[in-house]
Amino acid sequence: MAPKPWTTVSSRPVYENKWTRVREDIAQMPNGKQTLYGVVSFADCVGVLPFLDDDHVVMVRQWRYVYAEGHRWEMPTGGILPGESREAAAQRELIEEVGYRAGRLDHVSTYYTSKSVIREVGELYIGHDLTRDAAIPDETEFLEVGVLTFDDVLEMTIASEIRDSMTVIAVLHAARLRGWATSAR
Repeated sequence: MAPKPWTTVSSRPVYENKWTRVREDIAQMPNGKQTLYGVVSFADCVGVLPFLDDDHVVMVRQWRYVYAEGHRWEMPTGGILPGESREAAAQRELIEEVGYRAGRLDHVSTYYTSKSVIREVGELYIGHDLTRDAAIPDETEFLEVGVLTFDDVLEMTIASEIRDSMTVIAVLHAARLRGWATSAR
């Protein structure tokens, strides 16, 4: 039997900027008791693992303020703009961050980036048949772009050197699609 739903008794906005919204809810639990619940909301997001050829992917590195580090590789990712399709957002992020357009985008996953207090849905793609385009990062992006072998990226993912959840999930899906899960590793 599925869990019984919680209901929102009241909700009040706490903070908002162009990327983030925070609200505080009073929620009634199935047992009738009420609890305080904080919710952080973001626009839905996309990520593309772009294959330059069968064995190489294009990755980025940038300073990640929250973790105070800039040495980890990740795939191009970003938010879906209002009214933008997820495929258009994926192409836009790919062009902005690495200067490529995908001739084919294969959707591999829709997932919740956090399941408890953050409301954000991630859409993940694998990009193929890349062609060059002008990279125009947005004003907050200072990126290093690199071409890495997929095998190296997979190894970095398994070793937790790559920690970005969007990249980890996309890399593991790509490995699965390439037959990695059934091979003798």
